[in-house]
Amino acid sequence: MTSFKALLVEQQEDKSFTRGTTERSLDDLPDGTLLIKVEYSSLNYKDALSATGNPGVSRNFPHTPGIDAAGTVVSCDDGHFKEGDEVIITGYDLGMNTPGGFGEYIRIPSEWAVAKPDGLTLRESMVIGTAGFTAGLSVQGLVEHGLTPDKGDVLVTGATGGVGSVAVALLAKAGFSVVACTGKKEHESFLKKLGACKVITRDELLENKERPMLKEQYAGVVDTVGGEYLAQAIKATQYGGSVTCCGLTASASLNVSVFPFILRGVSLLGIDSVQCPMPPRLRLWDKLASEWKLECLDELTEEVSLNDVSPKIDAILKGELSGRTLVKL
Repeated sequence: MTSFKALLVEQQEDKSFTRGTTERSLDDLPDGTLLIKVEYSSLNYKDALSATGNPGVSRNFPHTPGIDAAGTVVSCDDGHFKEGDEVIITGYDLGMNTPGGFGEYIRIPSEWAVAKPDGLTLRESMVIGTAGFTAGLSVQGLVEHGLTPDKGDVLVTGATGGVGSVAVALLAKAGFSVVACTGKKEHESFLKKLGACKVITRDELLENKERPMLKEQYAGVVDTVGGEYLAQAIKATQYGGSVTCCGLTASASLNVSVFPFILRGVSLLGIDSVQCPMPPRLRLWDKLASEWKLECLDELTEEVSLNDVSPKIDAILKGELSGRTLVKL
């Protein structure tokens, strides 16, 4: 009976939650057709919510978070993969109510896994992870709705976060002029290294927030935080421009008039990476491994061991992390 290390979150009698690295066995894993030895995972905001018992993310405890995993196939009961294949898993129920990538082994339905593209290593795939995949979906959504580099600046909110930082880099690689908005102006040099042409503060974005419309400034927007920042971005989008929405760390509410939509033809595009169907999922991973592959992945990344994840969970909830946090199992 194989034992392995995993981060385990447990609910106490007083309804509080504790977490720590412990030994688990393969018998502790749920049923599934695909058994994987995890090499890398990554830390996302959703993982931190799961690790602190947020019922909107995880309801079954004890639980191992980690919505991302990349590793090697140990066994596959339905023939989708063979032993030794390298695979990537992001989304679906991994790390929510199914034990996730913060454990050295996972067992899942084979339909959740993607064969790792040749252009990426397992490590690189987890630097991208759910955050980078979401950024890729956002950039792709803008391009599919007609955004081209000649149309003007593209705004990225929450630009130092996981989704935001990858979005800045992807847009810059594709030739767009990127305006990065952040609450961490001290990271301006970091954002400019990723390709941002200009860095603005949250306060600058929130100027004149009482107005229903603002000066047309942005040809497109990748919003990662929601709330009043998303509202301001919509108000400042050019005629015919598009805004993607994928996050709610600022707020789940959106207080904006219909004027930008009916007077400027602005489009609001919802981005979901969890249930993204497999055909577009495969196409985007191939793109992230080829024409959209980033040379700056190491600059985006801090690597930690499983034993060092817990303090990073506290830090991401406080908004203290920048870029991507890679977890080496």
